[in-house]
Amino acid sequence: MPADDIPSQPPAEPKATLLVVDDEAAVRRVLVMRLQLAGYRVICAEDGEEALTLFHQEQPDLVVLDVMLPKLDGFAVCRRLRAESCVPIIFLSALDAIAERVSGLDLGADDYLPKPFSPKELEARIATILRRVGRGSASTEPREMPTGSGVLRVGDLVVDTNRRQVTRDGERIALTYTEFSLLELLFREPGRVVPRAEILEQLWGYPPRRAADLRVVDVYVARLRGKLEPDPRNPELILTVRGTGYASQRMGDAGMAAVG
Repeated sequence: MPADDIPSQPPAEPKATLLVVDDEAAVRRVLVMRLQLAGYRVICAEDGEEALTLFHQEQPDLVVLDVMLPKLDGFAVCRRLRAESCVPIIFLSALDAIAERVSGLDLGADDYLPKPFSPKELEARIATILRRVGRGSASTEPREMPTGSGVLRVGDLVVDTNRRQVTRDGERIALTYTEFSLLELLFREPGRVVPRAEILEQLWGYPPRRAADLRVVDVYVARLRGKLEPDPRNPELILTVRGTGYASQRMGDAGMAAVG
């Protein structure tokens, strides 16, 4: 990992609890030092099984997860965490192939950082995600995050932006924080084409620097369609504008209206 300037003084109170999972002791040492100096409480695991045990004991606010782990790999850990929690997950991996990155994001990870990486970049991505979701995101229930935009009906969906919940016929549709943030961004201005680069910067906090960065957006749109669209192959709510980005249906086209 490239060397970066070390923060001089940590804040008095921890910002959040982070679970760092990596089988390389050197990587764990560097991340613990950097992240503690940045003000976080950091706990570590060196394999997938220990990661799950510590997650249930400590309920961290975010997980930094290596892909290649002994006993249980990072993808399997992510799959188990997503079955019970919407805790933000950032993958680390020496495998920088787009297919590997897509596989991790498709399991519900919030970001994917290839090794070798800059600790400063990891800190920036952690801070961006925690700002977006709020501390305490390990809970299986969404936090109260009032936005003032109220409750909307989109087709047969009810989108509650205050509680960050989506329901269809009274049944809740489980979305991760990133998925809901993407939904909210696209429907903030119905009909406006939102470029993929803008989506990446607003949701993940960094501009595209490589092709795989924009692929992150495509993966999340596909995940969102799979959960919300009756026929994801023929989407009606989230439309693709080839070569540019995505747009939601205009007001009225998909029955979007304020509720209550």
